[in-house]
Amino acid sequence: MPRKLSHRFPLSDRDRQALLQERGLDVSHDTLGEWNVDFSPLSVDERRYREPRRGSRWYMDEGCPSIGGVRHWLWRAVDEHGAVLNVLLQEHRNTEAAKSFFDRLLGRGDVPELIHTDELWSDGAALRESLVLHGVEHVQVVSTARHNNPIEQSHRPTWRQERQQRGFRSRQRAQGFFELHARITNLHHPARSTVPALWRRHQQAAFTTWRETVWQAA
Repeated sequence: MPRKLSHRFPLSDRDRQALLQERGLDVSHDTLGEWNVDFSPLSVDERRYREPRRGSRWYMDEGCPSIGGVRHWLWRAVDEHGAVLNVLLQEHRNTEAAKSFFDRLLGRGDVPELIHTDELWSDGAALRESLVLHGVEHVQVVSTARHNNPIEQSHRPTWRQERQQRGFRSRQRAQGFFELHARITNLHHPARSTVPALWRRHQQAAFTTWRETVWQAA
């Protein structure tokens, strides 16, 4: 449960330690980090298989978190519904990095009809070199035009969590956290509704799915 809370809400390691201590468990920072490394990939795999089919329009962007004081690039893609397709933390923002991310995105065999990117030339170069994506329409938008709004909105929960945890010290731990954070964000991403009952049913279904995937991963 502490892992779920830390990916659902902007909790720091101190917050999670306090929650566990209230339940009679004394856990260190290092142990919390190791849990993330050991169990996040299993939870990510179980959750990914349960997600609905991806949309046909993909939006890509890169954020710039600091890992252990070193600047990295967090590559992210979402569909037109705001669901996170994949994230990948890399040290570079060049064509090879873009190709690595496209390979990761295409791992499930889905191919979009349209890809929106910013004006980063590496994205266009990687698209031209991909045989699978040759027939996909590519639209480059100016960042200030806000046409990539779905991806901009998707970045926000990640940056809130990064600020709360005061950054990350390890690339491996950060990648595991970002992947599971994306899956949990998708799980709790309901359709917009002003009917409280519908929202509560969606949340209950999300918690049920989380418990099932945790047991499967264990």
